[in-house]
Amino acid sequence: MKYLSFLRPDQQASIGKLENDKVIELLETGGAFTSLKKVLSNDTLDQLEEGAIYNPDEITYLPPIPDPDKIICIGLNYSNHIAETGRSPDAKYPVIFTRFADTLVAHRQPIVRPTQSDKLDYEGELAVIIGKTARHVSEADAIQYVAGYSCFNDASVRDWQRHASHFTPGKNFPASGGFGPYLVSTDEVAELGKQHVRTRLNGEVLQDQALADLIFPVAKLIAYISAFTTLRPGDVIATGTPGGVGYARTPPLWMKPGDEVSVSIDQIGTLVNPVIAE
Repeated sequence: MKYLSFLRPDQQASIGKLENDKVIELLETGGAFTSLKKVLSNDTLDQLEEGAIYNPDEITYLPPIPDPDKIICIGLNYSNHIAETGRSPDAKYPVIFTRFADTLVAHRQPIVRPTQSDKLDYEGELAVIIGKTARHVSEADAIQYVAGYSCFNDASVRDWQRHASHFTPGKNFPASGGFGPYLVSTDEVAELGKQHVRTRLNGEVLQDQALADLIFPVAKLIAYISAFTTLRPGDVIATGTPGGVGYARTPPLWMKPGDEVSVSIDQIGTLVNPVIAE
């Protein structure tokens, strides 16, 4: 099932599911509004009542989880991306950094190029959304803790990313991270490794990679992360971008106002964001 967070035409925040190209609102018993993070935390997704029905163009998308407690991002998780950065390919542990929730924008919402830089890069990725509290989880059990998957654009302000050895500044400008359109439940994705993540800029395919090529796959990431912190329902893991990023091209290819960038993953959906200036 595809679940989404959205604003109704009256601007009330709600959640729903996508069926037959219609958005069916989901409400708590008695018609109360709720959030995906709340229903995941309470394990009540299958107890929600159906409400109003909308065409997708009647609603305003929100990130599937607008308010995750944690957004954990993985760097250098494909060998071809490591190669284009010139780094050593022998890492024993994943590279981890964080994003803030207020950096996220939804499907159809603009990614904002900040006034401080014109070096805004795309990074198409798989996002993993946690469905159950996870601590000290084994790789064998890890997928049981996943509520679903989504598309992510970990757009990066490259010069600010390189001010020091840590990535944080370049990854946390407001409205710089695309996330959506949906939370796609794990049962909807037949074989995760066979899914391809593809990034297009103005219609041109610039990244195309199978998820099977992740150096640290989803189960290993959950096991590693849950060893040092507690993952909670609604937390997001952005699993890393493949090769083909803009800064590694000759000449570098930066996103600019007026562009449109999309991230597609076969059975998971397509996230589309225009680019505007701050």
